[in-house]
Amino acid sequence: MKSAVLNSALPHGHIICAERWRNSALIQDLKGGGVNILFENELGLADFHLPSKTSILYVSEGNIVAGTEYRRKLVRYRNASSLQDVVLVERTRLSEQYFPAVQRFVVLDLGLALVPVSGQTEASQLIIQMVHGQTRENPFRPRSSCRLLDPLVLALVQQVPGVGRVKAVTLLQNFSSIQQLCSAAPAELELIVGRASALQIHSFFHK
Repeated sequence: MKSAVLNSALPHGHIICAERWRNSALIQDLKGGGVNILFENELGLADFHLPSKTSILYVSEGNIVAGTEYRRKLVRYRNASSLQDVVLVERTRLSEQYFPAVQRFVVLDLGLALVPVSGQTEASQLIIQMVHGQTRENPFRPRSSCRLLDPLVLALVQQVPGVGRVKAVTLLQNFSSIQQLCSAAPAELELIVGRASALQIHSFFHK
């Protein structure tokens, strides 16, 4: 049943949501944004399935603060899905201290796309944009350097300490994917942003 649901072609403007989200504020926001919602008990670990063949797992601040169980769930999620997998992570005042470790685990260890959100309202806005095609491409998909200047990707890179918009743009013009940027050696980064920033960026991903 699950594979049939995930492999089915969704009509424009529709989204499949796990039944556990039925009474959430996020669902109400999606409905307000004109999204047609189908609820399903057989999505497995995924929380949402979009027409763009994108599967989304939502990690709340509560999941992060509670301990390491969310890591095991992320590993199972990565191993179980054949879709374009995206992880939305709540980055709040409560979860801020844990966020760098979560980011390294999701991006470097698992190779998944991570997008931080402040909460369910921001997550719903992002999903609405995807469902209605307000972004020309899937903003989570790796692209060539000329396509990387998506606001979502820029925002992600600017989370690295000491990296503002200018440096983020420069970095994304020189690396073809977020994964490549994370794996860059200090010497490679130094040629682009200078020694001090290069060491800071490398330390952020590898400390």
